[in-house]
Amino acid sequence: MAGSLTWLGHASFRFDTPAGHRFYVDPFLTDNPSCPPAELEPERVDAILVTHGHADHTGDVVRLAQAFACPVIAQVELRGLLAADLGADGEKGLNKGGGRELLGTRVTLTHANHSSSYDGSYAGESCGYVVEAPGLPTLYFAGDTNVFGDLALIGRIYAPAVAVLPIGDHYTMGPREAAVAAELVGAPRVIPCHYGTFSLLSGTPDQLRPLLPAGVELLVPDPGETVPL
Repeated sequence: MAGSLTWLGHASFRFDTPAGHRFYVDPFLTDNPSCPPAELEPERVDAILVTHGHADHTGDVVRLAQAFACPVIAQVELRGLLAADLGADGEKGLNKGGGRELLGTRVTLTHANHSSSYDGSYAGESCGYVVEAPGLPTLYFAGDTNVFGDLALIGRIYAPAVAVLPIGDHYTMGPREAAVAAELVGAPRVIPCHYGTFSLLSGTPDQLRPLLPAGVELLVPDPGETVPL
């Protein structure tokens, strides 16, 4: 079985590993105007990764975790807040630079330059994820972030093959900053996200494309479209 990545609109993704496990990243489905109706009720969720606590990233986390009895990985303060609905599990609360094996996949939290709150409470710091699974190209989900110099360290340490970068502007970096982020992290393929959902998010893939470093492939799936990895 080959691995794949599916954009669910906004900053929500699912990826399937060659071993057959299905991960959701920041599942914001129900109130996401870009999420296709066919994707609102997943048939299977094996694990959930959450970058930070804002509602447009945590929207369906509790619902899906309870429905599928699956593990939820998040930064330690946010995982503590989710414990009210999901139960406490210290092993599922990670911090930046820390990682763990989950369903045969290594997930590692990285730095992101953003804020984080959950239901009005401080939820630690915003994070990104590096995902390493046998037979799967290394994935980097930047999460909501500005461009920052240590993206070069993420590239140096993990050498991601695919970088998922926000481009919408206003709440995250826009296309100009995302192009520099792509240069720093060094991934040969980039998938844009966090755009096209709400009117404030003005950045577009067409604005990003001419700014990318030479040789970087920009993949622009439609919401609901699956990209083979």
